[in-house]
Amino acid sequence: MKKRAVYPGTFDPVTYGHVDLIKRAARIFDEVIVAVAKNAEKSPLFSTEERIDMLSRATSGINGVVLDSFDELMVDYVQKKNCNVVIRGLRMISDFEYEFQMALTNRKLNKDIEVIFMMPKESYSFLSSKLTKEMALYDANLSEFVPPFVAEKLNEKTRELKKRAGR
Repeated sequence: MKKRAVYPGTFDPVTYGHVDLIKRAARIFDEVIVAVAKNAEKSPLFSTEERIDMLSRATSGINGVVLDSFDELMVDYVQKKNCNVVIRGLRMISDFEYEFQMALTNRKLNKDIEVIFMMPKESYSFLSSKLTKEMALYDANLSEFVPPFVAEKLNEKTRELKKRAGR
């Protein structure tokens, strides 16, 4: 029987921190379903399709990775995938409170689903998609934070945003 886990997230955009967790999870599980949340409340910069495309390119050399998207409660999605393990990344202590609250809430919704917290490599422990987008707005060098094709897409999007804002 395959050991499977779901790694849900917005991935707006995928960073080297995400890729690090996916690689490490793929060493533990036979299959890692990287599930892109369509969460419109977060107002993603990239469409679901763009995020899946970037993830596809970023994870192309990692065995056992399956890409998908979802627009429902995470526990419902995980159950539909006949899975009982969810991977969540913890960067800094500030992530812990939110993730712990979510894990306990999800346990109330479905006691059969286990949440495993993984920490990225130290060099990515501060990195977030939000910070990456902010850096892109100010034309920072993104080479240490995201794959080159993601940096290119980020730069395109931020140029569009700046143009619309008259900057």
